[in-house]
Formats: sequence, structure tokens, C-alpha cells
Amino acid sequence: MSKALNFVFFSPHFPGNSMEFCFYLREAGARVLGIGDVAYELLDEKLKNCLTEYYRITDMEDYDQIVRAVGYFTHIYGKIDRFESLNEYWLETEARIRTDFNIYGTKTDFIDNLKHKSKMKDFFRKSGVNTVRCHTWKSREKVMEFIQEVGYPVVIKPDSGSGASSTYKIHNEAELDAVVASATVHQPVPYIVEEFVDGIILTYDGLVDKSGTVVFENSHRFEQSIMKVVNTDDNLYYICLPSVAEKVREAGRSILRAFDVRDLFFHIELFERRRDAQLVALEVNMRPPGAWMTDAINYTYDTNIYRRWADMVVLDRVEEQTPGKYFTGYAARKDHKTYLHAHEEIMDRYGTAILNFNRIEEVFSRAMGNEAYQFRAETYEQVKEIINYIQQTA
Repeated sequence: MSKALNFVFFSPHFPGNSMEFCFYLREAGARVLGIGDVAYELLDEKLKNCLTEYYRITDMEDYDQIVRAVGYFTHIYGKIDRFESLNEYWLETEARIRTDFNIYGTKTDFIDNLKHKSKMKDFFRKSGVNTVRCHTWKSREKVMEFIQEVGYPVVIKPDSGSGASSTYKIHNEAELDAVVASATVHQPVPYIVEEFVDGIILTYDGLVDKSGTVVFENSHRFEQSIMKVVNTDDNLYYICLPSVAEKVREAGRSILRAFDVRDLFFHIELFERRRDAQLVALEVNMRPPGAWMTDAINYTYDTNIYRRWADMVVLDRVEEQTPGKYFTGYAARKDHKTYLHAHEEIMDRYGTAILNFNRIEEVFSRAMGNEAYQFRAETYEQVKEIINYIQQTA
């Protein structure tokens, strides 16, 4: 009998869908070992049943506590085969643990290329995909030289991080100085300055196996600026598409080959410029897409992406991809806004299409909304109709 794969799942309780990954790892035959800061008795019963053992630490930022937890699991269960959180925030911690314990996966010598947007640009250029021109903040003088080259507006953002937190669109020199004064762009986190691209975001998401072959793919369409959603506290919406545009597929696969990462989820963001429909690479994330997008994939393709991922990781088994059948929408609402249609009206009108309605964890609410609806339909026009109805303000 072969040895069970020892999979340490860091933060299995948060965000909420981490439990689904743990469940299907266990279903595939892995030994799932959890590390988190929540008392065991407060964990969801389904999660408890997924975990062979749970090691509680008091501070998720305390590396020594994490080392002790992994050391304990190694002593009891033998060599650890995987250490993952599937969360952007913990990328560096994951890489450090993998390096220190010689665990399969991305190590500290490569993690900066997946964490820092400025370093991603080299790989985009290697892939042959156009990318957003950018300048790492060193001095105001050098930034002004860059702005003279690309012109206003420009975008200032942290070099490392996910979402659109601390990201600003700058239209003139006065706004630049105001942001510099308030954000202190050179301390403590390095910032970059990018040319502004007017366009929508098309993602390339999916699974790449141990050989570097894409074994599942899909695409989401974001018609709003996430930066604007965050900075103006507006409503987010997006649509999971039932097919991947050929140009998105070609660009996404070229980027994956350039990074040469394997046995992972991937989430690549590409701008489609409004003026000419050309793709421009924005950033790459070697993790599942967030904001309920894994569930959107399931609803769009009538599949189970959690199971597909777990079978790939644990069993090296891949099912043939199912065709896309639906357009799946996500429409968020904010507590500070007054909406024309109450929840009961939405359910009366579109209840057969709505798949999920729930509150959003507070830490994600600035971008994802305070509450959100997820729904599907056979056409793009039907999904847009539902989005507009849900988000119509009074």
C-alpha cells in the first residue's frame, strides 16, 4: 500500500472555501494536516472531519511557531509532501517553509518573481506578451521622467500585494505629490508606477499539471476597474465565461511557459485595451482565483474544480475538461448604498437563476462588497440584465 501524501494546509479555516480544498484532498486520499490560529472547537464540523490533525498557533505571522508545527507533523507523520494555503498573502511564508523543510513547490529563490509585479514584467517580455510599462519608485525625479515618457494618467501601486489596495490613478503632478505625501511610496513597501491602460480585464485561470500541461482552463470578464471599485467604494461585478478566447489562451499559455510553474492553480490577469482590443499582461498569480470565482467555474462548466485540483495533486489524475454551458455572474452590493430593488424582489424575479447569496468576510468587503449574489444564465445579455437589476440604486 502506498504512503498517503502528507499535505499541510496553512489557514484551512480562512477564507471560507479553503474547507472545500481540504475536503477533496481528503477524498483523494491525502493526509490533511491543518495549521491555524482558531481554536479547534470553533472549526466547522465539515473541516474537522477533513483534517487528520490540527495544530493551533497563536500568531499566523510568527514563523517560529509555524516551524514548530511543521516539525511536529514531520516527527509524527514523516516527510511533508506539500505545504500550501492557496492564498496570495502567505506566498512568502509558504516558500520559506518549503525551502527550510525541502518540500515540493516554489522556494524562496523564485518566490519574488510571483510576488513582485515589477519582476513579473521580465517573464511577460520573455513570453512575448505585451505588458504594462512600469517604473519602480526610486525618486520623484525618476518618476517624473517615466511619466514624461508614458504620459498621464498613471497608476501607483505597491510592488507586492493582491487586489487594488493602496492603488491610485494619477492625472497630474499635484495628485502625484498628494499620493506621495499620504502613501509614503518608498516606505515601508516599495511602490511601482505604471502606465494607465484603458480596458477591461480578461483572466486566464485553471490548472497546470506536473508536466506543465494546462489541463483545465477558463476565463472571467471584469468590465470595471477594480481600482475604481476600491477607491470609490463602488459595486463589483464580473462574469465567468463559458469559453476562452483564442487570444487569451495563447497569451496565457505563453506566460505559463515563461514562468515554468507546475502542478498548480493559476490566475493570470490581462487587459484588453478598448482602443484596439490588444491584450496587455497585468499580473500573474499561482493560486486559485478569489471572489467566489472557483464556484463560478463549477457553475459555468457543471464541474467540480476543487475535486479536479485535488485529484491532480494527490493522484496525478486529470479528467477531460467539460464544455462550458453557462455565463455565471457575480454582483456585489455595499451597505452604504440604497438600492431600488430589495432582496425579496430580486429573488421573486430571478430566484431560479440565483445560485448563491451571502455576506462577504469583512476583510474582503471593500473590493468584493458587503453582500453578493451569484447566478447563471445561457446568455451574456441575461446575466447583464440580472447584474443591472441587483445593482440599480434608488
